[in-house]
Amino acid sequence: MSGPGGRMMAGGAPAERSMDFKGSGKRLLRQFAPERVTLWWMLAACVVSVALSVVGPMILGRATDLVFAGVVGRQTQDGGSKAQVLDGLRDRGDDGLADMLSGVGFTPGRGIDFGAVGDVLLIALAVYVAAGLLMLVATRLSIRVINRTVFRMREDVQAKLSRLPLRYFDRQKRGEVLSRATNDIDNISQTMQQTMGQLINSLLTIVGVLAMMFWVSPLLALVALVTVPLSVVVAAKVGKRSQPQFVRQWKTTGRLNAHIEEMYSGHALVKVFGRQDESAQAFREQNDALYEAGFRAQFNSGIMQPLMFFVSNINYVLVAVVGGLRVASGALSIGDVQAFIQYSRQFSMPLTQVASMANLVQSGVASAERIFELLDAEEQAPDAADARRSAPAPSEARGRVVLEKVSFRYEPDTPLIEGLSLTVEPGQTVAIVGPTGAGKTTLVNLLMRFYEVTGGRILLDGVDVATMSRDALRSGIGMVLQDTWLFGGTIADNIAYGAAREVTREEIEEAARAAHADRFVRTLPDGYDTVIDDEGAGVSAGEKQLVTIARAFLSDPVILVLDEATSSVDTRTEVLIQKAMARLAHGRTSFVIAHRLSTIRDADVILVMENGSIVEQGTHDGLLAAKGAYARLYAAQFAQAVAEVD
Repeated sequence: MSGPGGRMMAGGAPAERSMDFKGSGKRLLRQFAPERVTLWWMLAACVVSVALSVVGPMILGRATDLVFAGVVGRQTQDGGSKAQVLDGLRDRGDDGLADMLSGVGFTPGRGIDFGAVGDVLLIALAVYVAAGLLMLVATRLSIRVINRTVFRMREDVQAKLSRLPLRYFDRQKRGEVLSRATNDIDNISQTMQQTMGQLINSLLTIVGVLAMMFWVSPLLALVALVTVPLSVVVAAKVGKRSQPQFVRQWKTTGRLNAHIEEMYSGHALVKVFGRQDESAQAFREQNDALYEAGFRAQFNSGIMQPLMFFVSNINYVLVAVVGGLRVASGALSIGDVQAFIQYSRQFSMPLTQVASMANLVQSGVASAERIFELLDAEEQAPDAADARRSAPAPSEARGRVVLEKVSFRYEPDTPLIEGLSLTVEPGQTVAIVGPTGAGKTTLVNLLMRFYEVTGGRILLDGVDVATMSRDALRSGIGMVLQDTWLFGGTIADNIAYGAAREVTREEIEEAARAAHADRFVRTLPDGYDTVIDDEGAGVSAGEKQLVTIARAFLSDPVILVLDEATSSVDTRTEVLIQKAMARLAHGRTSFVIAHRLSTIRDADVILVMENGSIVEQGTHDGLLAAKGAYARLYAAQFAQAVAEVD
């Protein structure tokens, strides 16, 4: 195999690098920029919702004070004032009780004012209902923002894949690329769905609750803040330990997917060569590595929540003790302490939630970095601004191809093609033969601009292909590869894929007849409407090749490229295809890459390539008579069966 593809399979996955959590996190946040208006509305709804939520405990504390004041008032003698009751208690030596009741707004002889308590509770109910509705609005807006952002990221990845050069896919395992485009984006989506709204709500709650705590009692607020540094230290330590494991987890996921995809695609060969045990062993190793990384990541981040709960309980005890002393001294009412204890819980809970979400955030950012690595990959050079954007009109397109001192190399220090010159006249059939790695397929890839030449130029009808847009260039070239590719759909849809316009059923069937595919298609249960999957189940390898050849016929190209296109068909079908291709090639330039020399006897010109250079060219009979490289190749293939071939 020429090119870097074979080298990549031995090289394994791309080199790993450490996680840039801060940089990738900021870049992920910038993906939300187009949704800034919706984000502002979401933030406004969150702010109002949280504000109402943090006011709730104060209102409930007021209800508690009313109830307690009613209980105290009912147990005191009517006719006096609050001051007189307190003075009486002090005269009896109950200074502690007097201090505590000094903070209670009771009226001697009057019980619980249920009307006032009911009004307060109705206000609290209205506040909490409004807070809940606004949070529902914020959640809906959050879901919309996240889904739109992920939608754009998927579009960016798809657009990026179409701009990447062929060398990128040669150097990457297919399963690894698929894992980035599917698993990693899904993980980002799930991470943001589970954390974004909750994270904003938690941060706002921390700010709002802290403000109310200082409003109620600055002293108790300072007591509650004593445990915050401990919470920060715990979160930082655990996060530092778990982050590398999340990076390792998602990288291992990509490698495991690559292995599964390879083994699934080649499952027949795995069984033929008895490699099931080796394949299963490689899977177990990758699976064990994924288990180990996932376990370490989840365990390290999972201990965050119990540790934060422990810190929260310490906070609760401190607030309860100091608050009780403040009530006993009359500095605070019972309702204030009740509200403050609720605030301390509300303050600790978001801290715990933020800390427990650290594992999700770390996992999401690890996936985001893998996506950004893909988006930052080097792209193929864009078409020039003045590049020709449309294919030549049929009257202009002739198919004359000229290579002027073309040079190419995959690696800067490893030349593959050097100073290759060639002229192909319109309508000629040019066969390219040579040993594996001679540069046959590379030459066609250069013509199609899958790779760019590193020296010289290629002219199509007198126009440098580098000055044409890739779409315009490729629209005039039909290509049939040795590896067939079909998509899930009907036979007719697969054939019609070759046309850039809407085609009729008659045109599809005509192309199939030209490729000698019509006969076998009509034997299928539903004929041209038979549905096949992307693996072509129910259709033989040779029949799949006939469908792809029919697809090329339908494209009506100026230049036809056949890369071992008849390698999967039987001898009789091969002869029929040769005749059909002769009709198709009339008036068109054809490039035929072949190892089976019987398929290119009638070619106008046969090019023999070795080490990136054309060592011989001529007709079949002329090259045999020259007794050079072509004659040696021919003799190697047909020495034992020359009589049968002739």
